[in-house]
Amino acid sequence: MFRVLARATGSAARLGELATPHGTIRTPAFVSVATRGTVKALGADDLRGLGVEALIGNTYHLSLRPGAETIASLGGLHGFTGWTGPWVTDSGGFQVFSLGAGKVHGVGKLATMFPGDAPAKREGESLVALTEEGAHFRSVVDGSRVFFSPEEVVRLERLLGADVILPLDECTSPFHDHAYTRAAMDRTHRWAERALAAFAKTKGLGPNPGQVLWGIVQGGAYEELRRASARTIAALGFPGVAIGGSLGRSKADMLRVIEWTVAELPEDRPRHLLGIGGVEDILAAVDRGVDTFDCAAPTRLARNGVLLTLAEDGFRIAIKNARFARDDRPVEEGCDCPTCAQYPRAFLRHLVQTGELSYYRLATLHNVRFMVRFLDRVRTALAEGRPASSSVLNP
Repeated sequence: MFRVLARATGSAARLGELATPHGTIRTPAFVSVATRGTVKALGADDLRGLGVEALIGNTYHLSLRPGAETIASLGGLHGFTGWTGPWVTDSGGFQVFSLGAGKVHGVGKLATMFPGDAPAKREGESLVALTEEGAHFRSVVDGSRVFFSPEEVVRLERLLGADVILPLDECTSPFHDHAYTRAAMDRTHRWAERALAAFAKTKGLGPNPGQVLWGIVQGGAYEELRRASARTIAALGFPGVAIGGSLGRSKADMLRVIEWTVAELPEDRPRHLLGIGGVEDILAAVDRGVDTFDCAAPTRLARNGVLLTLAEDGFRIAIKNARFARDDRPVEEGCDCPTCAQYPRAFLRHLVQTGELSYYRLATLHNVRFMVRFLDRVRTALAEGRPASSSVLNP
């Protein structure tokens, strides 16, 4: 299902193709986040027109509303949502963190302090209780009790019908110490074995017989644990691997985690980096051997007045800034998205300043197309034997 077509000189980057039952993904690729079955503010036709490679949905949220059984009865995610290209589903493992330790510690995947240090503040009470059997959640919809075991997650994902599904894992906090991170990693490995067994037993369940189950590497920002987890997950025979969990206290930590992990993974299997989608981060990760990415940041930034462009420092502009009030240029010169084709920066600033709903659609159209065009540039660089980092020079 995955083949490497070319390699860049002087880096671990590779150009490839990932075949799925619903189309081939050209790698490196950015997988757009459709948590509840849709990319916010856009429809399936929009995504096809923008050149999106694949979508990733969230099993936790989709199982709460409208329910996996409902989605299965309507043809799975492909039939239910109208997006007929490749689908990925995360397991809800990130919600183990975001509704649990992340909520208690008040942090995201990257912290500003060393792992193991005391968190700066306590944000709230955990909505998750973990046992060896699985994760006990309090529903964010109605407060009811929800239980996710590795087996139940596989069953739900079978019903959702994504092409690539991920097993239940424990995403740890940057503030968890070595002992806790190791225990969580070992539990994730045991859950991975249970997920593989459940995947084999549920063959034929759901609308997509061509599904594959990928493994997830954990281990926090600790080299010994990351390498051990990568070796363990690879040895279990998963056809693809995702790099998950806490990535440390800084971008430098994140890059080290990627290097440790990739060094232990087989060359013939695709590697996905969960939850990372900044321009600089993608370039650095591709050059270290990562093939696919997902992150809600491009669409979230759009909704909050931040538009992406290779022509500005930091690869973004804050469109609310007064300097754009009479700016007649598109967000990015040369961009072929519907927004840049018709509207100047000044108009987009006016829309966001006045709270017009059309702003969310126009901004999201641009940022999603930006990510598609950006990954096109990365693949072109790799096809020419250049590292990914060279793709943003002279935009």
